[in-house]
Amino acid sequence: MCASASGTHRMAYWEWGDPDNDQVVMCVHGLTRTGRDFDHLAQPLAARYRVIAPDVVGRGRSDWLVDPAAYAIPQYVADMLVLLARLRPARLDWVGTSMGGLIALGLHGAQAMSALLRPARPGPALDAPMELPLGRVVLNDVGPALNLSGLQRISDYVGQAVIFDTFAQAVDYVRSVSAPFGDHSLADWQDISRHVFVEHDGKWQRHYDLRLSQAFARQADVDLDAAQALLWGAYESLPESVLILRGEHSDLLSVQAAHEMLRRNPHAQLVEVANVGHAPMLRSADQIDHIDHFLAG
Repeated sequence: MCASASGTHRMAYWEWGDPDNDQVVMCVHGLTRTGRDFDHLAQPLAARYRVIAPDVVGRGRSDWLVDPAAYAIPQYVADMLVLLARLRPARLDWVGTSMGGLIALGLHGAQAMSALLRPARPGPALDAPMELPLGRVVLNDVGPALNLSGLQRISDYVGQAVIFDTFAQAVDYVRSVSAPFGDHSLADWQDISRHVFVEHDGKWQRHYDLRLSQAFARQADVDLDAAQALLWGAYESLPESVLILRGEHSDLLSVQAAHEMLRRNPHAQLVEVANVGHAPMLRSADQIDHIDHFLAG
């Protein structure tokens, strides 16, 4: 149960591994996806971690917000803090695809900012530390500087109210708009589509709140320089190693931005995924192995 300015909402999450394991890896999906994107990645990670993959509010099994203006990183960060309070991890590593990576930077930045600005108070205080520093972070085709043309491409389809008579038609649609995900078999495309389209009254429709597009369009009008400065500050101060995965043909994370990320954080490393755009789906053995080995140190 989470809260926004308009009331409460529930956030669903999927998990793998020992529920008593306090070593947690949070896997957070992209703008229109769900936590089930991490089904394949979770299998090897569950041997070491309690793997948690939320459906960010407005997607999948989670509730929709009353006010669509709240579909933004600050709300998502607040929801993650509620989930982390429930999980109580001793260590928190993070795998974030696109929006999921921005949520990680927002979470780290919010904690750093509050620690810096919080005034001293007299008298007794809570003994337990309020902050939980991020450990290792995987940023899947995302960073503090994003390509505007890639954002526009996503904006063009995110709010389309497409409805199909059959699941096969929905799969064909996902395959067309998600071609940058790379080459996949028909069975893979069916699996990729299964949790982002849902059957309702005999029709197949998107399994997310179409009003996401309203908030997405409004965020394009914010002061991008100021927003990027905050994201860069959070990225540069991440306390442990960072793995940047970049799709070779990504239109969201440019080559120049990825190399700037390497320059501005000495703990970062870059892996480019061949024949993929935005974003690697973390389903193939090579993509999974990169993350598994990185998180294992």
